[in-house]
Amino acid sequence: MNLKQKPFYLDDDAIQWVQETLSHLSLDEKIGQLFLPIGYSTEPEYLDHLISLGIGGLFFRPGEATEVQKTYQYMQENSKIPLLTTANLEDGGNGAAFEATAYGRQMAVAATGDSRDAYTLGKIAARDGKAVGVNWGFSPVIDLDFNFRNPITNVRTYGSQVHHVIENAKAYTQAFHDNGLMTSIKHFPGDGVDERDQHLLTSINSLSMPAWRKTFGRVYQELIDYGSKAVMIGHIALPAYTGDEMPATLSPELLQNLLRKELGFNGLTITDASPMVGFGAAMKRREAVPYAIQAGCDMLLFNRVLEEDIQFMKDGITNGILTLERLDEAVTRILATKASLGLHLHIEHGSGQFENYEQEQNELADRSITLVKDDQNLLPLTPKHHKRLLIQILGGFESNSRVTKQVTSELKSRGFDVTIYEPETNFWELDTVQDFTNKYDAVLYIANVENASNQTVARINWHTLFGLGNNLPWFVKEIPTALISFGNPYHIFDLPMVDTVINAYCNYEHFIKATIAKLTGETSFKGISPINPFCDNHILKELRHENP
Repeated sequence: MNLKQKPFYLDDDAIQWVQETLSHLSLDEKIGQLFLPIGYSTEPEYLDHLISLGIGGLFFRPGEATEVQKTYQYMQENSKIPLLTTANLEDGGNGAAFEATAYGRQMAVAATGDSRDAYTLGKIAARDGKAVGVNWGFSPVIDLDFNFRNPITNVRTYGSQVHHVIENAKAYTQAFHDNGLMTSIKHFPGDGVDERDQHLLTSINSLSMPAWRKTFGRVYQELIDYGSKAVMIGHIALPAYTGDEMPATLSPELLQNLLRKELGFNGLTITDASPMVGFGAAMKRREAVPYAIQAGCDMLLFNRVLEEDIQFMKDGITNGILTLERLDEAVTRILATKASLGLHLHIEHGSGQFENYEQEQNELADRSITLVKDDQNLLPLTPKHHKRLLIQILGGFESNSRVTKQVTSELKSRGFDVTIYEPETNFWELDTVQDFTNKYDAVLYIANVENASNQTVARINWHTLFGLGNNLPWFVKEIPTALISFGNPYHIFDLPMVDTVINAYCNYEHFIKATIAKLTGETSFKGISPINPFCDNHILKELRHENP
């Protein structure tokens, strides 16, 4: 590897620091650098234990800003080698701290049609992360959302159009570089083709190589050429290239041949979370942990039990699974990445304080929310014509209560009478058709089906009393019915009979407020869908047609 070249661009002093640091590390210290665990406590005894293991980086889930900032500062001040400190900053700074800015989902950003919004997302995410001591964002997602059934890509992506994904991902990455942080493009070799979640199995990118090269391959090539410093490797197979279904995290063909040689990536590679089934089910863990590094990953993200995984890595060297040459190569890249961030010279611990981005949040919501269809000419919805509303909240998430409360408040403040649907429990509670149409002027389905890992589908499930309840859309021909989605943009698949559909992509407060304003005609719809909301996988069909 050439540390003076992209993406490290190290000067002679930085290269000397990398080489001298490597030469002074013991075998145990080199092994420690390979690990980037998730932090489970901020207690000094626990943090001191992590430091004693010589870990290369650390990830904390969002917490109170001052606690996150102080914890990372403590770790950096007491670690022998500077740490890569990380957060999932896909939506904004809220991936690092509770008080930081939740800007919007990547798909909402793409729906504005202006990559400058992706730069704003990156700027907010980077500055908020930096404020608590984060130097590395596990973002942007550059997967292509080809399969509407995929439960994990969805609104986390910039959509299904290759050039839009490239434009937005470059803008986001530039904002990170402008603020002195690094990104990690993910999830190589590309998610969004399979309809399954790699958290639960090894998922498959089933494209032919010609189809892959002009889609995912083009995206990765562009972002690598643009200077992305890290690639997160998915537990995703690419059988058209390898001839097997081994996940990329354990595939030297994908890591060393496709990524390093063909795409020319010279930066840091890190596995996606190693406790995922997509990694763990491929081979015994005592073999997989060292083999992931030997295959071409430089760091291992998260652990089942950190101390055990470290021992597995040591045993792998003893047993010949991991060579010392490959170990030194991985540690050199880790150190070079740290030097490229200037961590060998100075570490910014952050202030724990955040800027106000309310205007940017409101502008994003206003320009992204998309009217998919209004075939019944229902909109704008007004108290004059549809005063009595039945609201149906779809989805079983903790945020349901917050979404319900805000939607109700927004509608009531505009003069609507709002009834929140409650499931029927007895047959004698059922309305006749006449009773139902006498009580309500319109029904609003509010879909709050969040994008989340470890679920097999992101679909609508119904409460039904033997198919007779008012939750089911039996009434769409009786009274006007509309669907607003604050998450999954593909609900038309389960509600094709609803003639008015709005995709808001995100359930943050500013998105809810802006959506109700558009529903009632106070502002116009401006968003352009980055995917086909009618669930016609025409792009995927065309690509698969190319498969030999």
